[in-house]
Amino acid sequence: MSIFPKISLRLEVENYLKEGFMNKEVVSAFGKQEAERKFETLLNHLSHPPSFTTVRVNTHLASVQHVKDLLFDELQKFNGLSVPILQHPDLQDVLLIPVIGPRKNIKKQHCEVIVGAQCGNAVLRGAHVYVPGIVSASKFMKAGDVISVYSDIKGKCKKGAKEFDGTKVFLGNGISELSRKEIFSGLPELKGIGIRMTEPIYLSPSFDNVLPSYLFLQNLPSVVVTHVLDPQPGEKILDMCAAPGGKTTHIAALMHDQGEVIALDKISNKVEKIKQNALLLGLNSIKAFCFDGTKALKLNTVKDAEGKPPFLPESFDRILLDAPCSGMGQRPNMACSWTLKEVTSYQPLQRKLFTVAVELLKPGGVLVYSTCTITLAENEEQVAWALRTFPYLQLQPQEAHIGGEGMVGAGLSLEQLKQLQRFGPSVVPLRGTDIDSLRDARIEDMIWLANKDCIGFFIAKFIKCKST
Repeated sequence: MSIFPKISLRLEVENYLKEGFMNKEVVSAFGKQEAERKFETLLNHLSHPPSFTTVRVNTHLASVQHVKDLLFDELQKFNGLSVPILQHPDLQDVLLIPVIGPRKNIKKQHCEVIVGAQCGNAVLRGAHVYVPGIVSASKFMKAGDVISVYSDIKGKCKKGAKEFDGTKVFLGNGISELSRKEIFSGLPELKGIGIRMTEPIYLSPSFDNVLPSYLFLQNLPSVVVTHVLDPQPGEKILDMCAAPGGKTTHIAALMHDQGEVIALDKISNKVEKIKQNALLLGLNSIKAFCFDGTKALKLNTVKDAEGKPPFLPESFDRILLDAPCSGMGQRPNMACSWTLKEVTSYQPLQRKLFTVAVELLKPGGVLVYSTCTITLAENEEQVAWALRTFPYLQLQPQEAHIGGEGMVGAGLSLEQLKQLQRFGPSVVPLRGTDIDSLRDARIEDMIWLANKDCIGFFIAKFIKCKST
């Protein structure tokens, strides 16, 4: 039940992805026709949002039940809908809220606003339209007008245009907070809400300032990865590419804020975001540094007492490498304008970071590698490379394992593929959800759907068997 066009990609990128998803091993296992159908289904799913909004409870400050009760009260204020809030049975700190939609019979308005593709993606997951995301507005738009909002998925609309007849996707209706003149007045400080969404195609709660110390909005696999890392109180743990700090703060919470969590990111304003999130969530064990993870290994043996990067070899009990990646698993994503060169540029960087991570890990330590992409090159091929390059690394089974196993095509054994965790966005057919269907749905079926219909993501867990 696809209501949006499939993700718009450059032909060279689509062919590259197709080559990976229709490699010889896949075609041998499923047949060419079925492999092609699965790939086309994937492209369709990527342009649609997941079926559930996932929030992680900050168990450092409150119990899950207490936050669940508070959240229920908050959601009652949101469009007056009474939707269930589910606690995940395998991830006790996760709450799931069903997304209602796609909603039909929303009357399109004469007055239109065009937003950029990234802004459009955010609207489909519950966000309002912020002024910087607005590209075009109808000529006579005033504050208080009911507006139809469209996404310019191909980036063809000119900033400040009064009308746009190019490819655009309807996202729903909202009420303008500002006039056209105010939006395009040239004042760079305008950053607030431009359109308050009242009838979105997909109804998903906005989490702007909703229980900010108790909740962290995260995709389900992003929560799974920290549980797979399994941090313990008193350990020293490195999050190599940490911004904006969702996984960093989760690590600290699972450790009961006892131990040391080092968070690195090479962009200074992102490091500030990590610090802000740690402060907001009341976590004191986190130390965030603006530092390039590829340079985090100290090459001389002089002891550094200050605990700042770079670090001596074998300094960490566990390391999370949630690597920079092509991000091709993110949903919804209606358009990606990247060139093939850009999409394929991440594999060498990931290997540099991985090599440093192996050196920084203690013998017996755990290294978890993850990406939010679907490419074979950044996922299973990286695992095959790591096992060849570092013979003292061993793949480990993962808890919790709620995604699928790894994809064939990188030369890994079936046993090795079972130890990997790949979340494929197209495992289940696209389906609509309305209030009536939620009343009749079994909790087990909803949890199953939440596990399967999420973003594309990949997780591998290694243990370092001996000193390097």
